[in-house]
Amino acid sequence: MIWIAGALFVVAMLMCLELIWGMNQLARLESLPPRESRGAPRVTIVVAARDEAVKIEAAVRSMLAQQYPAYEIVVVDDRSTDGTGDILDRLAAEESRLVPVHVKELPPGWLGKTHAMQLGADRASGEWILFTDADIHMHPETISRAIRYAEEHRVDHLVSTPSLELPGALLKGFGILFLFSFALFSKPWKARDPKSWFFVGVGAFNMVRRTAYQGVGGHRRISLRPDDDMKLGKILKRAGYRQDLVDGVGMLRVEWYHSLREMVRAFEKNMFAGVEYSVLLSVVGGLAQLASGVGPVIAVFFTSGVAQLLFAAQIGLCLIAFGFSATRIRVSPVAALMYPIATCLFAFILWRTMLLNLTQGGLQWRGTFYPLKLLKANRV
Repeated sequence: MIWIAGALFVVAMLMCLELIWGMNQLARLESLPPRESRGAPRVTIVVAARDEAVKIEAAVRSMLAQQYPAYEIVVVDDRSTDGTGDILDRLAAEESRLVPVHVKELPPGWLGKTHAMQLGADRASGEWILFTDADIHMHPETISRAIRYAEEHRVDHLVSTPSLELPGALLKGFGILFLFSFALFSKPWKARDPKSWFFVGVGAFNMVRRTAYQGVGGHRRISLRPDDDMKLGKILKRAGYRQDLVDGVGMLRVEWYHSLREMVRAFEKNMFAGVEYSVLLSVVGGLAQLASGVGPVIAVFFTSGVAQLLFAAQIGLCLIAFGFSATRIRVSPVAALMYPIATCLFAFILWRTMLLNLTQGGLQWRGTFYPLKLLKANRV
């Protein structure tokens, strides 16, 4: 038991050190100066929206308030059944920079969102295309600062993480765990290294040079990928384009989920795709999460001596890592105390999503069914 406890402690310590070191390598968009207006490249913001009547007006107005001289917004209304389309048409009548596109039918071989983003990109006139979500709120200088960073660092694909507005302790704890897991899995600080195999993409802010986007075939290459944000990053990186990630906390924000039920339901879309529809990776991944996040908490009550001290030290390291992750998204570090429960929730969502996809034979998402066979065939 001492050897097991010691090995787990070493792994936890290395992960904690890598996380803190790596996240501190990322530039903060909030601390960067905006670009000067002269000679600013044109930017097209592309938003895919389906049934977003509650959130979309406030989000689009924040985009229309950008202090940047050359941009347009293309919002693709993907077969909405609520008032999304009417809201967009009303806003477009007020502001010429907003171009609404209404989709009535989804062609074969596409997910609704990837099809909408491709349509938006096809309408884009900008040198840069910024793919973002219909519930993202932007600080007025977000684009100006992002473009300056991309130009100065000669980046073709710039990604940014948002602030997460999370109600309740459990959702805050899960948000921390999600950031922690995403950082250790994707290692975004390595994305800028052309020699590194790691890549990155975030649905809230994927900004890419139009020539690079067209060079990889756009979203047509990933037309049936629910994890399209990461896969766009992958095909760009594999094609040799330079990418980087900046910390957008304070410049981008999203009210992530209103309730636990909404969050669990939302992860049905891409959790299984994230492990390449592998049952083995889903099972092992969930078990690994439980072993690292819950195992030491249980073991500390059933061991003694050196083993107990090592398990207690591992719990301390987890609290440090989760507390650090909490500060990155400006959540109280106290929420890190939820990590054992959040870990159980993560494993539950992972396994539930896998079982749903397998029993249904595919993905049921926002009124459309996508067969698992077709989803698996779109390997990237």
